[in-house]
Amino acid sequence: MIRGSLVALITPMNPDGTVDFDSLDALVDFHLAAGTHGIVAVGTTGESATLPVDEHLAVVTRVVDRAAGRLKVVAGNGANSTAEAIELTQAMSHLKLDAFLNVTPYYNKPSQKGLIAHFEAIAQSSEIPQILYNVPGRTAVDLLPETVAELAKNPKIQGIKEATGSIERLRQIKALVPEDFSLLSGDDATSFEFLKAGGHGVISVTANLTPEKSAKICDLTAQGQYDEAKAIDDGIQVLHKDLFVESNPVPVKWALYRMQKIPFCIFRLPLTMPEPNSQKVIEQALLETGLIND
Repeated sequence: MIRGSLVALITPMNPDGTVDFDSLDALVDFHLAAGTHGIVAVGTTGESATLPVDEHLAVVTRVVDRAAGRLKVVAGNGANSTAEAIELTQAMSHLKLDAFLNVTPYYNKPSQKGLIAHFEAIAQSSEIPQILYNVPGRTAVDLLPETVAELAKNPKIQGIKEATGSIERLRQIKALVPEDFSLLSGDDATSFEFLKAGGHGVISVTANLTPEKSAKICDLTAQGQYDEAKAIDDGIQVLHKDLFVESNPVPVKWALYRMQKIPFCIFRLPLTMPEPNSQKVIEQALLETGLIND
């Protein structure tokens, strides 16, 4: 089972727009040292939408090699074309991955029947387990609990990243799926409540900045130490909020640059640098949480 704190890792880039593999190695090392339980490579936060297949594969391969089995590695493999998602999945299936993270197909707004057919086809294309990813705020399609339950019957579909932020949605899904089906929060602001309500982990943007705290929250809630976990989470709620002052991953990438964890703050178009007012908001959050000094 995939559980604990999984960081939705950014993809660092050079001024010429190429992937900065040296900084990628350093970020993996940062998470290894901090006790992060797993890395999600080239998901939304990793700018999957603008990395072509060869770069996507290169980044995931580098993360797998650097992690060297010391933590779990999950690779984004979603697309709004089933054929494209299968092609991407098969291109990475030789790697030592723990799972794929498969986002609901965006823009074309399929029916629940179409979603089942989409995910079933992708699951059959690889022996590596699939984690569903429901984020209707980005994709304009909602993977309903009954649909998740149907997909959970497939032994290759072993969990879901649920990013609606609804604890009631978690309860609905939990009541319908097997006990060993991984329930992962995709909403940092509500992730503690998600864990307390029986979730198994979180795929976190905030964990890019606070890996030790994010892992500790997961560890404590798994042990039933909710007060201690909530105290830590309360201390980083400002990050949960302000890292979304603009579209992810713009704020978190700028924050890592401001923390000197990456040497450049470069995005693939159409993403651009955060606006000056947003930079001030993010910087204040970093100051409040002690991640920068001035």
